Amino acid sequence: MDKWDKRFMDMALFVSSWTSCARQGRAIGAVVVKDKRILTTGYNGAPSGILTCREKGYCMRDKLGIASGTRAELCYAVHAEQNAICQAAKLGVSLEGATLYCTHQPCTICTRLIINSGIKRVVYKFPYPDDFSMQLFKEAEITVEKFEE
Repeated sequence: MDKWDKRFMDMALFVSSWTSCARQGRAIGAVVVKDKRILTTGYNGAPSGILTCREKGYCMRDKLGIASGTRAELCYAVHAEQNAICQAAKLGVSLEGATLYCTHQPCTICTRLIINSGIKRVVYKFPYPDDFSMQLFKEAEITVEKFEE
């Protein structure tokens, strides 16, 4: 890892602090970069115009007893990686050949979006127990690196 990787991972960690997720330990941030320029950022939180879990005062997943890593459709939050990719689409920014810095290893759903967005490298800091996402990255020939200081 070089000094630029550290800078962009630090930015992803900072962006994670913007989370609107009420679940403990679920602050996740993403930064998409190309040619040492930040293209988009994303953090996990409710879609635009929808009350956040913090505003509602509860986490639906906690209320329903849903384990982490399961039933992703039962959650108000959009993942950080998804938000970064959606922001690019909204702004008309191509992610072809870009690098995604994310605080956590992407889940399978985010991995599929990353692959189709044209991102070619993913750098994450914290592991996530999703071996299938790593298999998809490998098949798509996307470089995935765990950030180590």
